[in-house]
Order: sequence, then structure tokens, then C-alpha cells
Amino acid sequence: MKSIVIFYSRSGRTKVVAEKISEVLSCDKEEILDYKNRKGIIGWLYAGRDAFKKKLTEIKPISKDLRSYENIIIGTPVWAGNITPAIRTFVKNYYDQFNQVTFFCTMGGSGDKKVFQELEILCNKKPLKKLAIKSFDISSGKYELKIKDCFR
Repeated sequence: MKSIVIFYSRSGRTKVVAEKISEVLSCDKEEILDYKNRKGIIGWLYAGRDAFKKKLTEIKPISKDLRSYENIIIGTPVWAGNITPAIRTFVKNYYDQFNQVTFFCTMGGSGDKKVFQELEILCNKKPLKKLAIKSFDISSGKYELKIKDCFR
């Protein structure tokens, strides 16, 4: 199945997971870039507020034709129990080009169920798979095994 990993990452943790999924599946990947500055403590605070309020943001247009992929693997960090504004905007702008979807998220502790429910509603599709990775799994290296188990 031809897949692509589409993800947003502020801190780099979601990017690490996205790159590993891309490697395991030997598939393309594309990072969603948010034009809003979300660096530092102020950026972190605004990021959480924007996610909580379910705001959209301005993102860089993607370079790939999503219609040519059978499966769009969408990855987001969990911010304030929600999808990031960048991924919310990506889905809103491109959902009509998705064939099938898979979701993954990275998080400090919880929020994956709510994030996956909302992604399913926004995409108007049930995902093939869902994968939640905690920050501890990334720092300990356990995320690699979880990815391999999920994508066998």
C-alpha cells in the first residue's frame, strides 16, 4: 500500500516518530510547517491556548499530491488535550484528497482517545490504525518496537 506520513512537530518528538514510521514502511513523509512562531515558553503557551480553542493557523502548502497515496498517516502532538492547529488546518484543507487514513500522536501522558476521535470526525473516515506514543517511550527507545508492532 502506497503511504505517506504527514506530521507536525514543535519539539521534535513527533518528527522522530514520523521518521521511524517512514523508515519502517519505506514510504514518503512530509512535515507540516506552521507559519506562526511557537518557539520558547511564550510560543508554548500560545500553542496550548490555540489548540484548546481549536484554532486554525496558516501552514505552508504541501508539495505532494495526496490523491496518489492509498494511506495518509497523520501525526500530531497532543496539546492541551487537542490536535495541534497545524494538523487541524492540514486536515481541513486536504481531507477530501484522503483515500484511507492512519493516525498517530505523541503525548506527555494522555489525550490520545480524544485526539483520535476528533481526527476521525475531521477526516470523515475511520482510521486503518491508531498509534499513541508517550514522551517516555521516545526517550527510552520503546517507540521503535511500538511502531514495528503497529505496522506489521
